[in-house]
Amino acid sequence: MPRLDCCGIKHTEVIDGYLRTIFSLANRSNAVTTTAIAGELGVTAPTVSAMLKRLEANELIRRSNGHHIELTKHGTRHALEVVRRHRLLELFLAEVLGVPWDEVRAEAQVLEHGISVRLERRIDAFLGHPTRNPHGDPIPSSAGQYAEDLSILLADAPAGSRFQVDRVSNRDSAVLRHLAELGLRPGAILAVIEWAPFGGPLWIEVDGRRHPLGCGLAEVLHGRTI
Repeated sequence: MPRLDCCGIKHTEVIDGYLRTIFSLANRSNAVTTTAIAGELGVTAPTVSAMLKRLEANELIRRSNGHHIELTKHGTRHALEVVRRHRLLELFLAEVLGVPWDEVRAEAQVLEHGISVRLERRIDAFLGHPTRNPHGDPIPSSAGQYAEDLSILLADAPAGSRFQVDRVSNRDSAVLRHLAELGLRPGAILAVIEWAPFGGPLWIEVDGRRHPLGCGLAEVLHGRTI
């Protein structure tokens, strides 16, 4: 996917971060609002509002009902380029440089805006044209094709079943470190034991060891029963 130089706005690290965030929120079936974007980026709502005006003026987003935000076709093309670059870099950092999966997001955000199309293609080829990043998120193809495939939540898996983790939807570093300590990464297979009564945790078993998971953690692990 070639870099796009087709609109009046300069694609800085900040602009790309907004496009990637809007794209990710929309594909997680979340409402894309000023508040949601502010929460993801850790900035204030007025800061987001100012940026959204710039994106809208350059026809990268549109707003419906005054609140809901969505990417235009043009904005989606830019966002897919950013997401592809970002997720390829996350995988490269994790697999080649050994950067822990809870650190790759921040590092990729620093690097993603500076790499050339040629380097992006070389990274893609070196990694064997991967389709997933370290967290299990799909990597858009070089032609801009993308299929979102959030599977069932661990929280919805029936007691007594076996569950394979395909994807982790949380990017909080502390959460990712904790999940890694429990062995809960994409590809992990666990046994679903039971939900403790009265709002208690979900008990699971991984590699012969039992662990309690709160509802919040059980709802960031996506996968399938096997």
